Amino acid sequence: MLLAPIAVLFLLFTACDSSSTETADAPEDQLDIPALLPRPDALQTTAEWDQTQSGYSQMVGKLRLEDPDAIEPRITIAKIFINEARVTGEHGHYYPAALKLLDEALELNHKGPKDPNLEFDALSTKAGVLLSQHEFSEALAVARSAVSINPYNAQVYGAIVDANVELGNYEAAVKAADKMNEIRPDLRSYSRASYLREIHGDVEGAIDAMKRAVRAGAPGYESTAWARLTLGQLYHRYGQPENAAQEYAIILRERPNYPFAVAAQAELAMDEKNYEEAERLLEEARSIIPEVGFYVDLAKLYKIQGREEELTATKKEIMAMLQDDVDSGHNMDLEYATVYQDIYEDYDKALEYLEEEYERRPNNIDVNRLLADLYVQRGEFGKAQEHLVKAAVTDSKHPKLAELQATTAEATK
Repeated sequence: MLLAPIAVLFLLFTACDSSSTETADAPEDQLDIPALLPRPDALQTTAEWDQTQSGYSQMVGKLRLEDPDAIEPRITIAKIFINEARVTGEHGHYYPAALKLLDEALELNHKGPKDPNLEFDALSTKAGVLLSQHEFSEALAVARSAVSINPYNAQVYGAIVDANVELGNYEAAVKAADKMNEIRPDLRSYSRASYLREIHGDVEGAIDAMKRAVRAGAPGYESTAWARLTLGQLYHRYGQPENAAQEYAIILRERPNYPFAVAAQAELAMDEKNYEEAERLLEEARSIIPEVGFYVDLAKLYKIQGREEELTATKKEIMAMLQDDVDSGHNMDLEYATVYQDIYEDYDKALEYLEEEYERRPNNIDVNRLLADLYVQRGEFGKAQEHLVKAAVTDSKHPKLAELQATTAEATK
């Protein structure tokens, strides 16, 4: 499943009914504090879940028993929700809930003597949620507001890197990443250095920086697992599947039931045409969290095997999940485009969504590469070439870009 890869970086560190809250049936004069949802069974065994529940209960207690207008507990609960969204996949509940609490915190901070530290904390956290919702321009504006308060915090520069990358402002992204590494070289800053090196065609440098990110993290933590997953994906993308497999295996030893590593193993099995093993792994991954990408990969597998009944049922599930994300404020145009192109083979509909995304961020190399790919499939090689030029401005060595360039060159001889 295509997801904006840089946008998840910020949220490392800071499908349910999105109206579900702890006080859904409470009187109107009581605080409306969104609920912490139970985790799936496979994710309840980690120590961090106990810490999460304890932290949430403490913050709720402060609001209910001490000060209903307290600002800091709202920000802390929002951060808990951001982490839970990543761990559980319950984006539709947690991201709107986090934004609600952060907006309340900002409003309360503006009523009295403004506390600049709380203002910065709320703004920098909000920027991360907006990145996850794919609201990149708004995220950049919010992050810049935070920097105007505190220009010496590395974390907020991460949001500026992420937003600029997604918007295709690569020079600005590099400057922000350099500032971030200058302030605090750690897992977060190394990860961004890795992504920017890949964007600019330095694959070995990208791998080296992501190795540094992994070494900077603590084994078993979600952030470390994500960094190692990204390292494995780099190996996989650039023709080193054995190294990728090793990284995924390490993740699952350090953090059992990490669903994204399980799904990544399924991708390796698909490459080997071991469809039985790929299906087993994808079923395992989606039994842990309801991640739409796992359903998309299963749909691709059913399509390859001609399993029409299962494909039809999975298509319905995918479209319902995408709509849930849209309803909770998530921009899903790229995801819709990918589904229509790869699963439905409806290139006209895919183009509608990709053109919407291109309108918002015409300089993003990934968006341009995807448009080029779609135009190649439509046989419109002239238009494909236009977007390939824009996709190649950073000297990216992405294998798909090289493939499309060769295909288009051959077709336009």
